[in-house]
Amino acid sequence: MVKVLVLGAGLVAGPLVRYLLEQPDFHVKVASRTKSKAENLVGDHSNGETEQLNVDNIDRLEELVSQADVAISLLPYVHHPTVAKLCIKHAKNMVTTSYVSDAMRALDGEAKDAGIIILNEIGVDPGIDHMSAMKIIHEVQNGGGRIASFYSYCGGLPAPDANTNPYGYKFSWSPKGVLLAAKNAAQYLKDKQEVTVASEDLFDHFWHLDIPDLGKFEAYPNRNALPYMEIYGIQDTDSMYRGTLRYPGWCATLKKVVDLGLLSQDEIPGIKEMTVKDFMGSMISADPNQDVRKALASHLAIDEDSKVMRRFEWLGLLDDGSVPIEKGGPIDLLV
Repeated sequence: MVKVLVLGAGLVAGPLVRYLLEQPDFHVKVASRTKSKAENLVGDHSNGETEQLNVDNIDRLEELVSQADVAISLLPYVHHPTVAKLCIKHAKNMVTTSYVSDAMRALDGEAKDAGIIILNEIGVDPGIDHMSAMKIIHEVQNGGGRIASFYSYCGGLPAPDANTNPYGYKFSWSPKGVLLAAKNAAQYLKDKQEVTVASEDLFDHFWHLDIPDLGKFEAYPNRNALPYMEIYGIQDTDSMYRGTLRYPGWCATLKKVVDLGLLSQDEIPGIKEMTVKDFMGSMISADPNQDVRKALASHLAIDEDSKVMRRFEWLGLLDDGSVPIEKGGPIDLLV
């Protein structure tokens, strides 16, 4: 029986764990900081078990890795190198869904020497997008053609009948991870010219894309597409772009979120003593006697009744209630 260790029990873990438990020859152990989340995923399945694990407990983490045949890390990406080093030490294969960081890339030689596979970028995006891309690229190349232009778009979005909130988005992975990704700069190639987009300009740099039978979407660049020219074997292409898709209105709203500094991770002293409305006022240095809604709209140069303001209001950012966190920065309030 194959022993599979799943590290993490967040939003992305559910479908994977269900799939693994359905395999007749797999034993699945889900280890998570919050054991109840792991238990909800495994249920009473005879081939599954759970454990409470703090990844900072390196000794126990090493024990779990050493007992497994393969480790699947669904932890925040900063923890992948730690897991990878343990997998190398005990010659265990490893899978992650995350982009390859410099720290992970540096372990390539050690992994090969240990005779193991560390498979990164194997989710939806990155992951399935790579596979579908290579299928098309190989078909063209095998037919004697050349990829003159490559544009790839991916968006984990609610189906139209489930698109029930003003943001047009529902989290299928870490909410904080989604917001942190909104701080990425981007690069791509267009007509043989490299285009660089600063992180603060990301949501100004979008266009509309019509998809038959689905409608209109916003597309904005996803990180650095340039390395994939070599990875995909299309170094001579004239254009290389990887983009993210969202329903209309996302980019305008996230641009204002960025402009307000709401993605900052810097801790704000005394945040637990504030109301949410007071907190928003502090982000724009509003006069205490000002109406925060009016001041915020004026600061952002948008109408008080604009869709952006209504989205902020729906999210609770103009509430009179207390800030629902004990400490943290603006990004912690959003999630």
